[in-house]
Amino acid sequence: MQRGKSAAIAAASRPAMRWGWLGAVIAGVLIAAFAAAKGQPKAAPLASDDAAVLAADSALGEAMRAGDKAAARRLLALQFSYVDADGKIHVRKDFLADLKGVAAAPAGDARVRSYGLLAIVSGHRKSARDGDVFFLDIWAKQKGAWRTLLIQDVASTTADAAAPAAAAPATEPQHYECTNPCQVIPYRVRSVAEQDIITAFQAIMKAIVVHDANEWGKHVADEFVVYGSGRAPIAKSDRITTIERQKTSDATIAVGEVRTMRLSVYGDGGLMITTDAMPDNSRPPYCAARVWVRRNGQWLMVMSAHTDIK
Repeated sequence: MQRGKSAAIAAASRPAMRWGWLGAVIAGVLIAAFAAAKGQPKAAPLASDDAAVLAADSALGEAMRAGDKAAARRLLALQFSYVDADGKIHVRKDFLADLKGVAAAPAGDARVRSYGLLAIVSGHRKSARDGDVFFLDIWAKQKGAWRTLLIQDVASTTADAAAPAAAAPATEPQHYECTNPCQVIPYRVRSVAEQDIITAFQAIMKAIVVHDANEWGKHVADEFVVYGSGRAPIAKSDRITTIERQKTSDATIAVGEVRTMRLSVYGDGGLMITTDAMPDNSRPPYCAARVWVRRNGQWLMVMSAHTDIK
C-alpha cells in the first residue's frame, strides 16, 4: 500500500515538475532578451523639464511672429524684459505692445540647459532687423509653469573672428582702485542666496583686477562662456589664459561699474541682470546677463552675455 501511494504521488508530480522546468526556461529567455534590449544603444530622450522649456520657448517665438499677445502674455514672467542687439531694454508692457516688431526668426540650433528651477535656451538666429545674433532666453519655473525672465540678443561676430587680445595697460588711472563693484554695488540684498551670489561676483571682479586666475576660476563653472557684442565667445580656459597674460605684462585692468542691478534666485539657479559702464570709457556701456548655479553649496557663474548699448 505504501509503495502504491508513493508511486501515485510521483506520477502526479511529474507534470508539475515538467511545467516548472519549462517555466524556468521561459523566464530565463525573457530575462536574457530584456537584458539584451536594455543594452542596445538608443537616443537619450530630453529630460521632461528640458523638453517643456524648449516647447515653451518655441511657443513664445510663434506667438511673437503671429502677434498673439494673449499667448505671449501667458509665457512671460511679470519681471520680464527684452534686450535687443542695440542694447535697448524693452519692459514687458512695451514688448507685448510690439510683438511682431521684435519677433526673431526661428533658431536652428537652440539648446537648453537646466539649473534646477532656472533654464537657459540659447543659440543663433536672425533678429527682427535681420541681423545675426546670439540669443539668450532665460526661463524660470514659477508656480509649476515655465515663464521667461529675459530675452537678450548679442550681435554675432564672423565665424573666423579671433578672440580679443589682452588689454593694453591703461593710461588713466595708473593705479586703478576697484570700488564699484569690488567693494560696493548699488543693490539692496534681499536674501542669503542673493548675498552669496554678490559675494562670488565681487570675488570674480577682484580677481580680474589683480590678475588672479586661480581665484577667478574658483567662482566660475567649467562650462562657462562669455559672449559680447561683435566678439568671439570666450570659454573658461581662454579667459584664464588672458588673465595670466595680463599678469605677466602687469596690465592695469578696469572692470565695469554696476549702474543698475536686478537679481533673481530660483532654487539652485540665479540670474543677475545689470547695466555696466567702464570707468576708463574703454568700451561702450553694456547690458549684462549673468547666470549662476549653486553646486555643493557654492555659487558659480555659468554664462555671461554682454550687449553693447548703442
